[in-house]
Amino acid sequence: MNNLSDRFPWVVRQLRHERGWSQERLAERADLNRSYVGEIERGLASPSLITADKLARALDVDLSALVARCEHE
Repeated sequence: MNNLSDRFPWVVRQLRHERGWSQERLAERADLNRSYVGEIERGLASPSLITADKLARALDVDLSALVARCEHE
């Protein structure tokens, strides 16, 4: 994993797993389509800044903390 776009999907998945949530639950909390969340987690889709913020809020973390975690993983 060399850059943020490589690490972001992994970090989102890790945070979701830490909470014991399904992709469906995360998608509902973030007001996103479940299949889109799956694409993000598999690295097939790159979320916009707005979508990344929706994911961060749904995961109860600040967007800056989510990005920071991506930088350190």
